[in-house]
Amino acid sequence: MSTPILTAAISGFLLGASLIIAIGAQNAFILRQGLLRQHVFVLSLICAASDALLIGLGVAGLGTLISQSPRLISVVTVGGALFLFAYAIIAFRRAMKPAAMQAAKSVGTKLWPAVAACLAFTFLNPHVYLDTVVLLGSLSAAHEGQARLAYGIGAASASFVWFFGLGYGARLLEPVFARPAAWRVLDVLIGLVMAAIGLSLLSSLV
Repeated sequence: MSTPILTAAISGFLLGASLIIAIGAQNAFILRQGLLRQHVFVLSLICAASDALLIGLGVAGLGTLISQSPRLISVVTVGGALFLFAYAIIAFRRAMKPAAMQAAKSVGTKLWPAVAACLAFTFLNPHVYLDTVVLLGSLSAAHEGQARLAYGIGAASASFVWFFGLGYGARLLEPVFARPAAWRVLDVLIGLVMAAIGLSLLSSLV
């Protein structure tokens, strides 16, 4: 592998990781599912593959088109904010009954509702489009040919490493979450994160 291609791949990986590794709706959801050990592989794959798809579209040039469609961004922003507020309320309600988490772990949660929530966290968040399609896509213009492809692969690889690492690494915290009080703290934090992101989305429209 030539130096320009390797440099582009490393650049894409580091930039992609810097955008993905942050407290957000996707990460909070995957962390919680990882702690419950429920559908971790499928949900991590959905998040990572979705990012890879959006990064690919951005590198292919779709970022310029989306950045010129403020109405589309506004619609997604409002829809995403409403969904996040609804999930924040659910998280706060769970925090009031933390013992229910142990029952949920033993009984299990159905796959399809978890998949639907995961897709909503991904595609109803306009920051996902701005980070992956617009920002990563526009920065890919600094590379040409195979180097540009390597840049996109590097950025997508960061998403796969992060989400699978977060999902399966969460079980290392399981001893801490053996107590209901720990679940209460986690759900309060998740609710606050969701509400804060929802407010930030709405404030961006003002």
